[in-house]
Amino acid sequence: MLTTPTSELLEPLRALPVIKRGGTQTKFHPYKIDFVLHQLLSDPADRRAVKEALVAHYQDAQTIETRELRPTMITIFTELGLGDAAKRYQDYFIAEQQRFAEAMNVRGRIEKLFKRDANVVHENANKDSTVFNTQRDLEAGAASRALGLQMLPDLVAKAHLRGDIHWHDLDYSPVTPETNCCLIDFDGMFKNGYKIGNAEVASPRSIQTATAQMAQIIANVASLQYGGCSANRVDQLLAPYAEINYQKHMRDAEQWVAADQRAAYAKTKTKKDIYDAMQALEYEINTLYSSQGQTPFTTVNFGLGTSWIEREIQRAILKIRIKGLGKEERTAIFPKLIFTMKRGLNLNPDDPNYDIKQLALECATKRMYPDLLMYDRITELTGSFKTPMGCRSFLQGWKDENGQEVNSGRMNLGVVTVNLPRIALAAHGNQQLFWEIFDERMATCHQALAYRVERTKEAKPENAPLLYMYGAFGKRLPAGGNVDELFKNQRATVSLGYIGIYEVCTTFFGPNWEHDEHALQFAEDVVKALRDKCAQWAQESGYHYSLYSTPAESLTDTFCRDDIQKYGRIADITDKEYYTNSFHYDVRKHPSPFEKLTMEERFPQYASGGFIHYCEYPNLTQNPKALEAVWDWAYDHVGYLGTNTAIDQCFKCGFKGEFKATARGFVCPDCGNHDPKYCDVVKRTCGYLGNPQQRPMVHGRHVEIASRAKNMSPEMIKHAARYERTKQSDAQRVARR
Repeated sequence: MLTTPTSELLEPLRALPVIKRGGTQTKFHPYKIDFVLHQLLSDPADRRAVKEALVAHYQDAQTIETRELRPTMITIFTELGLGDAAKRYQDYFIAEQQRFAEAMNVRGRIEKLFKRDANVVHENANKDSTVFNTQRDLEAGAASRALGLQMLPDLVAKAHLRGDIHWHDLDYSPVTPETNCCLIDFDGMFKNGYKIGNAEVASPRSIQTATAQMAQIIANVASLQYGGCSANRVDQLLAPYAEINYQKHMRDAEQWVAADQRAAYAKTKTKKDIYDAMQALEYEINTLYSSQGQTPFTTVNFGLGTSWIEREIQRAILKIRIKGLGKEERTAIFPKLIFTMKRGLNLNPDDPNYDIKQLALECATKRMYPDLLMYDRITELTGSFKTPMGCRSFLQGWKDENGQEVNSGRMNLGVVTVNLPRIALAAHGNQQLFWEIFDERMATCHQALAYRVERTKEAKPENAPLLYMYGAFGKRLPAGGNVDELFKNQRATVSLGYIGIYEVCTTFFGPNWEHDEHALQFAEDVVKALRDKCAQWAQESGYHYSLYSTPAESLTDTFCRDDIQKYGRIADITDKEYYTNSFHYDVRKHPSPFEKLTMEERFPQYASGGFIHYCEYPNLTQNPKALEAVWDWAYDHVGYLGTNTAIDQCFKCGFKGEFKATARGFVCPDCGNHDPKYCDVVKRTCGYLGNPQQRPMVHGRHVEIASRAKNMSPEMIKHAARYERTKQSDAQRVARR
């Protein structure tokens, strides 16, 4: 446990407002002076003398201006004969100002790109930094970062550079007022037509044309925003266009096929059309590049349809993913597949779509996807059923001015994430101080998020015609219209993210706190306090601030590196070299899936703006019933569940299973192969999958993935299989009765 600094001597200064260099007014926080003095002075008497002198200096002041605080401190150090401390204090500020200046300098970032700095070129595991278009995007991003930092409020920019908070996607925003992620209104675009470039596109007249249009729309939407895009209920969305195929085949059958065989003929032909259309969509998405130099981050949700066409679309999606891509049958990374489970539809053996669930289980054991949405829990948590935007960002239930529920066509305006472990480390075991620093960080996050909203509102419809003028965002605005029509009244979301609940509680309760109810309550209090801030800001502004359990891909590394530099290597906190994503259980431990999900399920009720759960399994291709036992149990407990299982392949020796994590990457445990040409290594990067051999990740994320322990042992698999057999026997007895 870290020792608590004493700040009582500085309490008289709390009454004085602090004027920052950028003009922002904040409260005085004694812990900041304490931290500096503990770094500079080992003698408690010297620290006390400095504090007394500082209080005396400001006893008649009305404010404390940060621009004159530093020279005041240096003068006090010097007058007290602490010249070495004065020099180190001055050197620290010079170094910090230099670091800020370098961050706002385009050339420095470009030089890091040219030198192939891993923290720059591997920041996004979905980008192949060896190809020209990605390199061009990274170079443009270097300029955008530098300019963006100059545009941000001074307090926000410095908090980002220090690692107190993180402004996501600085490569794109705020230099361009782009949105983050969205649920595309494919239904409205298909029915009403749209325009891309010079082409006026009419409503599709077949499922093949519909999926071709989907790919075009996805590519363009991905180039007009910087986050993920999703297709909601795609089986139900595409069914009307497959019906057109069926009716065409019926007309053909009337000419060439015997009357009693016409329906069967048309059905067979339509099934082939559906399979070909969905296969084309899979290949098109995986071969597309957006203007950001990456495969469009695309999510496809399905599972609720019950007609034979809707069921066939579901089957085709799963069979195509099981088959794999290319002659080597590699695992497709995109689109992310999300299957909806619903009681009475596909949960139990006597449900009409139970066979689709069995196919989804097979797919998950072989390709990790699909992830699951539990219909009832998602509706309970978010207010309506819908798929996430991208990997985990959820819209809240919302109705328009006519009382109609609207999901597709809505979007997120951006994310700012707070470094919670740093707050806990700065508090040195003092929970009261934790909450004081927490409130200070929340004020900074609020300023940052409010700026995101205002900057995004500066876009013009003609900046992104497909989004604002041709239906991707649901409404069709005229050129010169006001994009705020799509954001205000809480139609859009803007998100406060967080990371490191595990590390926060480890600071206060030790590393094995997950079974300590007092610690769990504290963890819940932190997440609830974050949610309450969002609710307060939403009420004040009319924009929906949502709490987002951040998909901390590079941030799991960045924040931890920043805190190692600031606080050193602290056991079970910074020495791991990564921070734990949002509210997740410590990845190094071996809870059962049921224990892990029970611990985590208390948090999404507060963080419904973004969340996902996942469990780690050994290879389950021979034990899909074990996975089904977890899925069934989870239905009433969590809303969104992913499967992490061993599906790596070596094309040199034929190994299938889990590659071994090493310093140079992942290698085949049988032959040592790690050449991406001859292996397929697939890991869950955050909420989505990645191929770290082809597109490497930052160091901290690699370490985190290598540290993941299995949540299901062979004994657990046997137990789950027995559970499944018992469930099936019970279902059979019910059917017989």
